[in-house]
Amino acid sequence: MNIATIVGLFGSLGMVVFAIFMTGSTILTFIDIPSIILVVICPFLMLFTFSSMRDVLGIFGIINLTFKTPNFNEQGIILKLMAMSEKARREGLLALEEELEDLDDEFMKKGMRLVVDGTDAEIIKTLMENELNQMQERHINKIGIINMWGALAPAVGMMGTVIGLIGMLRNLEDRAALGPNMAIALITTFYGALIANYFMIPWSGKLKTYDAMETKVREMQIEGVLSIQAGDNPRILATKLLAYLDPQSRKAVEAEVLKD
Repeated sequence: MNIATIVGLFGSLGMVVFAIFMTGSTILTFIDIPSIILVVICPFLMLFTFSSMRDVLGIFGIINLTFKTPNFNEQGIILKLMAMSEKARREGLLALEEELEDLDDEFMKKGMRLVVDGTDAEIIKTLMENELNQMQERHINKIGIINMWGALAPAVGMMGTVIGLIGMLRNLEDRAALGPNMAIALITTFYGALIANYFMIPWSGKLKTYDAMETKVREMQIEGVLSIQAGDNPRILATKLLAYLDPQSRKAVEAEVLKD
């Protein structure tokens, strides 16, 4: 469970509720079922014209990722690459073949398989970077759908407000209903802004952060695989890989990988 996401959602929601009560209103004042249906369901259905049905239906699984804390195991990857580097220098690259079965990371496993097979370094780099680029492309597509939902919600909310105002103006003779009708008309704008700024934009931002984190790990793996293929000294490999860690994480693993 990602505590930061929970704190952000419930903390900001609390501020919205606090502001509502400070104005002398109640939560019920801001609840209008037709407006909710219009602003939530209509933009979601519009997404099917933006992307494929499979991608749109899979958006909820992607959003669910924001409630989880990703663990890319950078330290474990560095230690594994260091162990393979040392073994390769002692016994040769072919000796790494038995190590491949213990690798859970398919990306690194494919790269090391190419190394064991004697593939040229440039080809290994090209193949691994191509897979990395495809991963990023998939992530961009998923995040783009969430961004589109965030862009459509305020637009549909404004459209709902216009619909409400038109209905209100057609019944100007009922002066007692003008105030409540105006409030209902504006609620759709409120809902649209809430969906975009409270949900979609923060979720999109967190997913972009996750994408950057995974990209950095994949780049570190490419660096490690190519270094092993080139026969670099394990200490040189360690220095290269540690550069990908933040200072705090680097200190935690530096003593072990650089020990004599």
